[in-house]
Amino acid sequence: MPPAQEIAQLGIGLVIVLLLVFYGGTMLMSLRIGRRRENADGYMTAGNRIGFGVSAASMTATWIWASSMYASVTAGYTYGVSGPIHYGLWGALMILFIYPFGKRIRAVAPRAHTLAEVMYARHGRSSQLMLAGSNVLGSLISLTSNFIAGGALIAMLSPLSFGTGILIVAAGVLLYTLWSGFRASVLTDFAQVLCMLGAAVVVIPVIFFAAGGPAMFEAGVAAGSVTSQQQDFLSSDAFLNQGAPYIAAVLAYAIGNQTIAQRLFAVREDLIKPTFVTATVGYGATVIGVGMLGVMALYLGITPLDGDVNNLLPQMAATYLPWALLALAFLMIIGALSSTADSDLSALSSIVMADVYGQSVGKEKANPKTMLLIGRITMVVATGAALYFATSQLNILDLLVFVGALWGCLVFPVIASFYWQKVTNMAFTVSVIAALVVFLPVRFEWVSLTGVLALPIELLATVGIGVVLSIMAFGFFGLRVGVAVGVVATLAAAPFTLFFLRDYTVLSASLVAYAVSFLVCWAMSVRSKQRFDFATIRRVTGDFDTAETATADAPAEVVSDPRPGGDAPAHARD
Repeated sequence: MPPAQEIAQLGIGLVIVLLLVFYGGTMLMSLRIGRRRENADGYMTAGNRIGFGVSAASMTATWIWASSMYASVTAGYTYGVSGPIHYGLWGALMILFIYPFGKRIRAVAPRAHTLAEVMYARHGRSSQLMLAGSNVLGSLISLTSNFIAGGALIAMLSPLSFGTGILIVAAGVLLYTLWSGFRASVLTDFAQVLCMLGAAVVVIPVIFFAAGGPAMFEAGVAAGSVTSQQQDFLSSDAFLNQGAPYIAAVLAYAIGNQTIAQRLFAVREDLIKPTFVTATVGYGATVIGVGMLGVMALYLGITPLDGDVNNLLPQMAATYLPWALLALAFLMIIGALSSTADSDLSALSSIVMADVYGQSVGKEKANPKTMLLIGRITMVVATGAALYFATSQLNILDLLVFVGALWGCLVFPVIASFYWQKVTNMAFTVSVIAALVVFLPVRFEWVSLTGVLALPIELLATVGIGVVLSIMAFGFFGLRVGVAVGVVATLAAAPFTLFFLRDYTVLSASLVAYAVSFLVCWAMSVRSKQRFDFATIRRVTGDFDTAETATADAPAEVVSDPRPGGDAPAHARD
């Protein structure tokens, strides 16, 4: 085995050619879209009628971002064989859990553009601002993370500097996304996911056999490179420190994130289930497979370059692959980060177009041409901001924790708002703020989980376990099963969690966010006299382009897609 530090480089010429081919190809695809009639709704959601192949590929590509690949490898290196499984399996299942809620969301708001827009129709400005604000911050951080990953990759595999690398990636993504917005994002996602999946199928087995094949595992155990927990597929260490917190975090991400919601609003309603089921399989197989590179590095006793575990993925590729396959691995990672970066830009532009401009002037008064201009300006500004953050000394991890917490606090109030007529704007707002107020001191350890204070936090976290499992069961099996699962899970977990969870801060904090938001939202809503008419959401949300607005709100029992060649399913009235 060559030393881990002796890694190959592709050379500046080859890297530039690869980047020109990749971003040049995506730009050409975007230009073909741009020749069609300009349309603000198409720029945000592609007309709500994307087919199965493109939508499934786009969902898969968006969920597989550079950080997910890097994090899965890190999980394998840290926790052993169960690390990538915990990372990839739970992330994949969260995609699956979106679709039952997604069907309800589309039934209530068939032609919406953002979840925040729907919350405005359901509750008012405060809930809209909470969702929109968290997504602006979250997408900016995600965009920054992907630029950093691209810059580091280019700097490692070529003589180009980190600063040059992030500029190239930012410019490439911006150019092809700016032209056609979300339409460019989903179309290029199809090519990008084929590149990612194809590369993973080739690259991972080649590295496996080049590194020694099955013999590396016996050698790793004999050399003492792994612990008993790292060899265990059912490692409790991996589950408590990574698997369980990740379940809570990814559920929050799935429900609250605009990049996911945007694809939910874009796909044809009858294709929601097959789209998300297919993306579940694609994501899980790819991310778990890539994560096994971290397991290999662990058994081989490799030390991460510069002591940074985030270098392990390109380091393993550069150490064991010939130059042609290294170029393929390079494109795999570039495709992963670009597919999510363009989704972040599209999400940000939609939020500003629909939630800032559109709601401020009203759906009927919004000018589609002005919306398009605002959307493109937003993308340019967001790219500039992400470049600034990528080169500054800001603590991105702390910001990610904050955004993740806010989404965790939002999950129950958001879901309840689509099903329960009694949920009020006050209940939504207060429950989210209360959950955030309790979460932050626990997560950042501003309070010590010892003595008298630890037990109430553990009690709330135990309730949080019931809330998370109840939400999952409710989506597939309905209210009665969801409530039963939540109660049984809470009671069954209590003997094991009390006097135990205090040692797992990240897990406790995530569960507390779910518990507090649920308890406050339920307590403030259960006696409410409100009986919200969900048909209101359909009337308030809808197309901004005047030619289609009337169709979206037509009083007919069944409305067909009026555009040439439109084959979208009928929209059933509530």
